Parts: sequence; C-alpha cells; structure tokens
Amino acid sequence: MPTNSNLEVRKVTEQTELDKVFAVRREVFVVEQNCPPELEWEFEDESTHFLATINGEPAGACRWRKTDKGYKLERFAVLKKFRGHGIGQALVKTVLDDLPADAEYVYMHAQTQAVSLYERFSFEKTGPEFEEAGIWHYKMIRK
Repeated sequence: MPTNSNLEVRKVTEQTELDKVFAVRREVFVVEQNCPPELEWEFEDESTHFLATINGEPAGACRWRKTDKGYKLERFAVLKKFRGHGIGQALVKTVLDDLPADAEYVYMHAQTQAVSLYERFSFEKTGPEFEEAGIWHYKMIRK
C-alpha cells in the first residue's frame, strides 16, 4: 500500500455504499473463509454499518448493533490486499467512537486470529474458544 494512501472509515447508510460493505464481507467471509452465506446476512436492517476505503477503493467493513445484552461489534473484514496496514485498527476505533454514550456493555465474537487486535482496545477474552460458522472465536468484552 503506498505511503501516501488516504485511509477513511465512515458510517454508511446509502444503498450504493452498503453494497460495497456487503461486497467486502462476501469476499472475506463467504469466499475466503467459506462461511455459509445464509449465516452471513442477518440483522442488516438493525445494524450500523461502516466502510473503510483506501484512496476511495473499498478495503474493509464492519458493523455494530444493539442486542438484548448490550452493543455487539460484528463483521470486521479487511480485504486480503489491504491487510497489515492498520485498517482493522481504524475500523475498531471508528466503531467505538460511534457507540452511544450509554453503551456500557460492549462485546463481540472475535475470530481467534484477531484477538490481539481487539485486546489493544481493552477487550478481554471471556469463556472458552468456540466454533461459529466453521470458524473459531472467543467472546470478548470491553473492560
């Protein structure tokens, strides 16, 4: 990735932007990680979606939603060619900054290989490793 690249993460609501979010997720979860498509597309209307771009090109995506437990951060995905350049960190920071002020209980189901990223933002593993959609995860709670 060029050093003069322009990384931007923004909340998106327009269908054309949401289509880019869903395309990133399809590439990462369905194509690359073999997640069943029917498990990937749920709770879309009740979620707040984010798109990361590099020089205007879609590079990553994520979302948060309010659940009966609290606020769940989900679907963090960075396209393979953009990994290792801080996009995941930018996504996490932007999502956390966007949560309502009363968001006391913030949690996620983190893929095992991404746990260290979330630990940088005060998330801690809780409970045993578990399988979800054929991928190993830990439940993590923000302390």
